[in-house]
Amino acid sequence: MNRRDFVRLGCAAVAQAHASRLLAAQMPMPAQQAAEGAKADFTLQIEPVVLELAPSRAISTIGYNGGSPGPLLRMREGVPATVEVVNNTDVPELVHWHGLFVPSEIDGAEEEGTPMVPPHGRHRYQFTPRPAGTRWYHTHTMAMADLHRGTYTGQYGFLYVEPKDNPGRYDQELFLALRDWEPFFADEVEDPDEILDAGPQPEKPANPDMRPNGLEVGSRISSINDKMLGGGDPIQVKQGQRVLMHLLNASAIENRRIAFSGHRFQVLALDGNPVPTPQSVEVLLIGPGERVDAIVEMNKPGVWTLGATNDEDRNAGMGVVIAYENQKGQPQWIAPAKTGWDYTIFGKTVTRPAPDHTFEMLIEKNPRAIGKFNQWVINGKEYPHEQEFVLQQGARYRILFRNRSDDAHPVHIHRHLFELVDINGKPTGGIMKDTVVVPLYGHVSVDLVADQPGLTLFHCHIQQHMDYGFKALFRYS
Repeated sequence: MNRRDFVRLGCAAVAQAHASRLLAAQMPMPAQQAAEGAKADFTLQIEPVVLELAPSRAISTIGYNGGSPGPLLRMREGVPATVEVVNNTDVPELVHWHGLFVPSEIDGAEEEGTPMVPPHGRHRYQFTPRPAGTRWYHTHTMAMADLHRGTYTGQYGFLYVEPKDNPGRYDQELFLALRDWEPFFADEVEDPDEILDAGPQPEKPANPDMRPNGLEVGSRISSINDKMLGGGDPIQVKQGQRVLMHLLNASAIENRRIAFSGHRFQVLALDGNPVPTPQSVEVLLIGPGERVDAIVEMNKPGVWTLGATNDEDRNAGMGVVIAYENQKGQPQWIAPAKTGWDYTIFGKTVTRPAPDHTFEMLIEKNPRAIGKFNQWVINGKEYPHEQEFVLQQGARYRILFRNRSDDAHPVHIHRHLFELVDINGKPTGGIMKDTVVVPLYGHVSVDLVADQPGLTLFHCHIQQHMDYGFKALFRYS
C-alpha cells in the first residue's frame, strides 16, 4: 500500500479499536465544512483538561480540544490553511508552529512580534504550510518559576504537512509523543542519557565552575501521548507489517533515549526532513523539540515495550506496549546496547559553498546568578543580543555552538532549516534540521541560509534554560 492510498483510506489502520484510547487524541481533525470564509479549516481550543494517564493516576493541565496531545493537524504542502485559536483560559497564550516557514508575526513567539491570544479571546492564523514533513505546534509562553505555564503544560500536538508527491510504503502509521508531567525543582537533576551521549567533550574547561548548581526542573511521571506505560490498551500490529513511526520529544525538561525491544528503527527523516543516508539503529536520542520518522519492520512476534532505555524513566511511565496479533502475556523489555547517538551516520560527504559569514555562540551557565536559579548566557550576555546576530538576505552563515556547560542543549532556530556541518569535530553533510542537541562540553557547527526575512528567535528548547537567558534574536538587515 502506498502513502497516497493510505491517506485516502482515512488512516484506518491507526485507529484500531484496541489502541483507541492511546491514539484518540492524535486522530486528524477534519476541515470544517462551511460557507467560504465563514470558518477556519481547523480550530484549537485552549482549555483546562484532566488526563487519565493510568487507571489510578489522573492529572490536571492545560491542553487543546479537551485533551493532550491536541488533534493531529494534517495539511497539504502548498495548500493555504486557516487555524482559529480560541483561548478559554484566564491568561494570554501563544501557539508556535514549530518547523514551519511562516512570517514572524504569526510564528507564535512574542519576541518576534506575534500578538498574544488574549484571555477568553481568539486569534486566527493563516499560512501556506511548508516544508513538508513532521512538524508540531505548542505554546511558547514564558514560565519562569511557574511550573503550570508554558511547555510544562499539555499544550502541544502534531502537525503533519503531506508532501505533494511522496509514495512512501508502509502499512500502519503512528504518532508518538514523549512527555514529562508533575515537574518539580531540585538542585541536582541527573540525566544519565546526557552522560552516555557526551562524546569527547572538546569544550570542557580546564578548570570547571565548581559553584553550587541552581534549581533545575525534574519530573515525577512520564507518558507517551496521554498514557503511562501499561496505562492504556496496547498498540496492535501484525507480523510482516511496516509501521511508520513519527516520534516527537514534546518534553519541556530532558533529552530522551528510546528503544523498541527486539526491533530496530530505519530512520528516514530528522525533524521531518528526509536524511541523505537512511540507517537502521537500535536506539534513538530525541531532544525536546526534535522529531524522528522511522520505519519499523514487525518481524518478532510477541508483546513488547517501546520506551525509555533508562529504567527509572521507563518505570515512571515513559513507554507503550506494542502487541502482535494473537499474542498475549506480559510485555517484555530487552535492554539495548549502550552506544552513543551519532547524527553523522545519516549524512553524506558534500561539497558546499564557503560561508559568507560566521557566528560563534559560546554557551555558559552562571550557577545561582538569578536568585535560586541558574543564568544562561551566550557570548557572556543574556537575551536579546541587540544587533549581534544580523543577517543579510540570501547569505550563508556558519554558526558554531560551543557548549561550555555540563548540560546537553537542544537548540532551536525558528522559521528556518539549517544543515549539520560538524559534530565534535566529525564532519557531515546534507542533514537538514530545525533543532539539534549540542552535547555537554561539546560543539556543533551548522550552516544556515538567510532565506526567511523577519525577526527570528533562537533558543534552547528546555523551557527553564530559555526562560533564564538562553535565547537570542536574529535580525535581517
